[in-house]
Amino acid sequence: MAFCIDCGKGRILHSELPAFIMGIVNATPDSFFSPSSSMDRNHNLKRALTLIEEGADIIDIGGESTRPGASYISPEEEMERIIPLIAEIKKRSDAVISVDTRKTAVMKEAFRNGAHICNDISALSEDSQLGNLIAEEEGSVVLMHKRGIPQTMQQDIPVYTDVVQTVGAYLTERAEYALSCGIPKSRIMVDYGIGFGKTAEDNYRLVASSAYFSKLGYPLLVGLSRKSCIGAVTGLPPEDRLSGTLAATMYAVQCGASVVRVHDVAATRQMLLVLRELQKYGTA
Repeated sequence: MAFCIDCGKGRILHSELPAFIMGIVNATPDSFFSPSSSMDRNHNLKRALTLIEEGADIIDIGGESTRPGASYISPEEEMERIIPLIAEIKKRSDAVISVDTRKTAVMKEAFRNGAHICNDISALSEDSQLGNLIAEEEGSVVLMHKRGIPQTMQQDIPVYTDVVQTVGAYLTERAEYALSCGIPKSRIMVDYGIGFGKTAEDNYRLVASSAYFSKLGYPLLVGLSRKSCIGAVTGLPPEDRLSGTLAATMYAVQCGASVVRVHDVAATRQMLLVLRELQKYGTA
């Protein structure tokens, strides 16, 4: 059964698969998974076009690393990394573009060059003008939970009394804020923020509660691709975590996740095709 998602700027995506696929392109020198990361614009353009060919519904472009230990960069440096790349992609494809940024200045230029979605790890909490800009531009937003900032968020062991309730309450509050900025409910997505100020156990509790988050009233985006919680169970480095990623991602989708943010689009699409077939024969 087909379902749809409002990506903003007049773009409604439809899919026959159980979830939409967001392919990752990191225009940074320091992503935790090096094959997805490069400072070479031609390399990043080729990667984006390849992911589109493999079946990505959305391309998520980041110019500022948010891996644990990473430092924030200036808006000018971030724009230099991603704006020309967005422009080059749009010359060759009508793909939906998401931009992983916290900054109004960056997102304004991204919208001007054809982007649709602001994927904000700060959930509109670090730039007071960003929510208004997204509303004015009729774009969409992804609101993610994190504790602290990437540079220090994993240095102290996070402690939550109830991580599911804490994250759920935060996302609900930030969604209400986005609504107050004038962003329609249909153009708001939520992300429980795997790896952002959380232990491996916290991450698994969140994924196991995907059904709860998918019922908050907004499409749920999950970003599990090759993250440290997969390595905590398998004992494997990022380059060997694809199988574990697919297992966790499939579970999240079965529990209602609408968008999956991944490095490996072709493998994810294959998994979703098989899941769709299985769901045809499943019992209620």
